[in-house]
Amino acid sequence: MEETLKILVVDDDEVDRMAVRLALTKAGVYMELCEASDSNNALSALKSNNFDCVFLDYRLPNQDSLILINKLRSSEIKVPLVILTAPEDEQIAIELMAAGATDYILKSKLSSVNLAQILRSAIRLYGAQIKADLAYQKLKESHEQLINQNQELEKQRQQIQEQNLKLLEASRLKSQFLATISHELRTPMNAIIGFSQILLRPKFGQLTHQQADMVERILNNGKHLLMLLNEVLDFSKLESGRLELKPEIFDFSKIVNNTVLEIRSLAEAKKLSLLVEIDLENTLVFNDPIRVHQILINLLSNAVKFTEYGGIWVEVKEIISKNRITITIRDTGIGISPQDFQHIFEAFRQIDQGISRKYPGTGLGLAIINSLVQMMGGKIFLESQLGVGSIFKIELPRQITLAPSSHSGDNYSLSLSSGDGFFYSAQNPPEFPPSQSSKAVMNYPHIKM
Repeated sequence: MEETLKILVVDDDEVDRMAVRLALTKAGVYMELCEASDSNNALSALKSNNFDCVFLDYRLPNQDSLILINKLRSSEIKVPLVILTAPEDEQIAIELMAAGATDYILKSKLSSVNLAQILRSAIRLYGAQIKADLAYQKLKESHEQLINQNQELEKQRQQIQEQNLKLLEASRLKSQFLATISHELRTPMNAIIGFSQILLRPKFGQLTHQQADMVERILNNGKHLLMLLNEVLDFSKLESGRLELKPEIFDFSKIVNNTVLEIRSLAEAKKLSLLVEIDLENTLVFNDPIRVHQILINLLSNAVKFTEYGGIWVEVKEIISKNRITITIRDTGIGISPQDFQHIFEAFRQIDQGISRKYPGTGLGLAIINSLVQMMGGKIFLESQLGVGSIFKIELPRQITLAPSSHSGDNYSLSLSSGDGFFYSAQNPPEFPPSQSSKAVMNYPHIKM
């Protein structure tokens, strides 16, 4: 069944209204027709009813059609408007369309066919316009939402930027504090160590066994505390990019042997075997001997600290094709779980984070090693298995290269993550021999990486 259309005809001429009615009836349009003779009645009817179309005479007795159209627009009354005009006033109809009318028809061409066609076209155009207006409104709302979201994102970005600036300032102040306090504490600590050493010399008087034991404890604890202070100071320098390498030509094997000699007493105190194997055709390298020693002493100290029985092996070899030297340190210690591999080189990170942890330390040693190795252009390899042991392998170039800007003090900064120079194996290392004998140590299979 065809839909019944509600139509309003606005014309002061009754004959013209009748002509429209007859044409629509002849065209077979199902309709409910209302009529108005002036703009006031038309406006009242439009305010109280919803019409599918309005046929509007271009001239009305009390005011012209343009005023009525403007009133409809201001009242937000939307309806298809077809202007009824005379041939000589066709230009006026075009102007009315520009003001908001949908279409127009000449009264001289008012026929059932033309009027029905105009009616369908006006309703179709009006529907399309309504859809376009809705789409535009949604687009406008979306645009406003995007503007609001962008403003909110910009506000959040500014807040994050402000927080980052505050964090950077806090980090700078922290590094400055660490450097200052470490430097200030080193002076009295060196005095404590120096005077303890003097007291232990026979020419300054013979101490009783109990006195000598207490002074040795003061000396050992002073050295340990000085080592911790040096770690904190190095950390603050690395973090702020103020630590510089000071390379020179030195005998690599001599540095390794001297470092092992330093650590041997700690290993012997725990009844651990400590063996060294150096296989270098050329022992001379161009690097920073102090920092190489620091890398070795930290790795060996960790190996002794986390090993309760068994032994520690130090192996130094060269990769002639790459002009690089490798240092491999193996132990039969507690080992490292795979989930901790990527975290152990982070600053202040220890396997046991508790206050009452069994193994003391600042948690800076491996972080410093990682940064120093990267500064030297080297790599770190790690293999480990819980309860079996760990293998740390350091690969360093025989001759390090410093960037031209390195003397400015801001070329390097501490890497708090594993970085590009840290590699770990998903495979567990081969089992370490349980025997502590020299034979078992020497027969230990070579690391494969």
